[in-house]
Amino acid sequence: MTKAKDISSIYSTANTADNFVKLDGSTRLPAVDGSQLTGVAETKPTITSISPNTIDNTQTEIVITGTNFEITPNVELISTTGAITLADTVTRNSATQLTINATLVTDGTYFVRIENPNGLAVRSSTALLTVSDAPTWSTAAGSLGSIAAGSSASFTVSATSDSAVTYSITSGALPGGLSLNSSTGAITGTESGATAETTYNFTIRATDAESQTADRAFSITVTVGINNAGQFN
Repeated sequence: MTKAKDISSIYSTANTADNFVKLDGSTRLPAVDGSQLTGVAETKPTITSISPNTIDNTQTEIVITGTNFEITPNVELISTTGAITLADTVTRNSATQLTINATLVTDGTYFVRIENPNGLAVRSSTALLTVSDAPTWSTAAGSLGSIAAGSSASFTVSATSDSAVTYSITSGALPGGLSLNSSTGAITGTESGATAETTYNFTIRATDAESQTADRAFSITVTVGINNAGQFN
């Protein structure tokens, strides 16, 4: 009686033009000379991070890091609502970095999907990209007005966004005795320290909940009248 062969080790003859799959899932592919070569598994791309991860509605450059990026992938930005937007441009910097330019006119959060030319693709497991309106200043730049030395002050700056805005001074300084309310944008207090007319220049930054910012330069002038000039004998 003839002993049966192990079926998992059986391949077709070497001169066939077809590809065959063993029971263990590996393949043997035909070479040009008709011999059989063991197939090499293809590797999908991966996504590690993007920067920046929050943008507004204008065209913005985004750097994507990951692995196994081929020349040149297709990049899609998929809204959590299902809408798909293609990147305006895609540049493959290396196998681990892509630079894209994207214009997303609808605010929301987006998944990132990358597909290599060979059809292998990956979609981020979470919505990595947020599209949101940056703060917009309502108060015009320049002078907020003037106050007399030693008097109380009341000024307000204002900016709007699609989320709550906070305010901070990034350069320069307010007149002595005045302070900025970070929540309301109010500048209040009683001036102290000025002995001559002085213009104080400063920059205020408006920051929204998505950490988007907008800066604007302002000034306040402190005047000193004759009654504040001192006594002459």
